[in-house]
Amino acid sequence: MKHRSLITLALIIVSFQLSIVNSFAQLTIEQCYEKARANYPLIKQYGVIEQMRNYSLANAAKAYLPQFSLSGKATLQSDVTRIDIAVPGIEIPTPDKDQYQVVAEASQLIWDGGKTSVRKEMLNANAEADKQQVESELYAIGERVNNVFFGILLLEEQLVRQGELENELQRNREKVQSYVDNGVANDADLSAVKVEQLKAGQQRIQLESSLKAYRQVLSVLIGKQLDDTKLVKPNIEEHTADIAINRPELKLFAARQTQLETQDKMLKTNNMPVIGAFAQGGYGKPALNMFKNEFLPFFIGGIRFSWNFSNLYTYSNDKKNIELQKMLVDSQRETFLHNLNTQIPLQQNEIDKYRKTMRDDDEIIRLRQIIKESAEAKVENGTMSVLDMLRELTEFELAKQAKSLHEIQCLMAIYNLKQTIN
Repeated sequence: MKHRSLITLALIIVSFQLSIVNSFAQLTIEQCYEKARANYPLIKQYGVIEQMRNYSLANAAKAYLPQFSLSGKATLQSDVTRIDIAVPGIEIPTPDKDQYQVVAEASQLIWDGGKTSVRKEMLNANAEADKQQVESELYAIGERVNNVFFGILLLEEQLVRQGELENELQRNREKVQSYVDNGVANDADLSAVKVEQLKAGQQRIQLESSLKAYRQVLSVLIGKQLDDTKLVKPNIEEHTADIAINRPELKLFAARQTQLETQDKMLKTNNMPVIGAFAQGGYGKPALNMFKNEFLPFFIGGIRFSWNFSNLYTYSNDKKNIELQKMLVDSQRETFLHNLNTQIPLQQNEIDKYRKTMRDDDEIIRLRQIIKESAEAKVENGTMSVLDMLRELTEFELAKQAKSLHEIQCLMAIYNLKQTIN
C-alpha cells in the first residue's frame, strides 16, 4: 500500500512538471527554420520530383524488355510480279493484285550504343537539378524567419523597457503628488508627469499591436499558433573570419553542369548503331512464296542492324552549344560568388560595429542613471523643474532601449551572415 502511494505521488509530480513545461513552451530560431521549411507549400515538390524520377527510370529500364507489335495491311496493286516466259508443260501462276497480310513481331534490343544508360543518367541529373532548384527557393525562407523572429524579440525587449518607464513615471507621479501636497511643486508639474504617462501608454499600445502582428506572421510561416510560446533569444557568439560558403545555389550550379555533361554523352550515343534480334510470324496472301496465290502462314527471324548518320550533320554545332551553356553556368556561378564576397565583408563590419557599440552601452546606462537620480534629488530640493527631471528620465530609458536594440541588431546581423554563407 505504501509503494502504491509513492508511485501515485511520483506520477502526480511528473504530470505537474510536464504541465509546467507545456505551459511555458519555448521555440528557438533553428526550430523556426525547420518548421517554416516543412510548412512551406513548395516542399511538396520534393516528393513529386522523386516519384517522377522513379517512374521515368522504370520506363528507361524497360528498353531491354522484348517488344511486341501487331500489324496488318490489305493492298490493291496496279501490277504484280510475273514471269512472261512460256515454258512447255509448266504453268507459272501470277499473284492476285489484291493482297492481304497480318504480321506479329517480337523484337529484342541487344545493344543500343549506350543510349539507355545515358538516358538514366540524364533522368537522374534532371531530377537532381529540379530538387536543387527547390532547395534554393526554400532557402530564402530563412531570411523571412530572421526578420520576423528578431522583430518579435526587439518588440518584446521594448515592451519590457516600456514597462520600466511606466513604473518610473508612476513612482515619480507619486513623488510629485507629495511635492504638490507639501507646496514644493504645482499642478502643472503633476500634469506634465500625467502627460508622459499617457504618451507611454500610447507607445505601449503601438508596441503591443506590432508584436501581435509579427507573432501572427511567424505563426503563418511555421504553421503553428504561437499562443504563449516564448521565443528563445540566441547567444551572441563570436564569428570567425574564415568563412566557407555552402549555399544551395552552388549545388544547383553543379547539378546544371552535370545535366549538360549528360547531354554531351547523349550526343555521342545518338551517333552509335543499334543492334537487335527479331522474329515475325504472319498470315497472308501471298505468304513468302509469291507464286502461291492463297492464304498461308509464314515465319521470319534474324538480326537487325541500323545506323542513323543524320545526327552527324548537327553534331558539331550541338556540341558547341553545350560548351557555351557550360560557360554560361560557370559565369552565373562566378557572379553569384562575387556578389556574396562583396556582401560578406559588409555584414562582418556590421557585426563588429554593433559589438563595439555595445561595449559602451552599459557605461552610458550607468551614467544616465546617476544623472537621473541627481535630477530627482534636485527636484526634491527645488533646484530643478519637473520637466527637466522627466527629460533626464526619458534619456535614461532611451539608453536602456538603445542597449536592447543594439543587442538584437547584432544578433540579427550574425544570423543574416549565417544566412548568406549557410
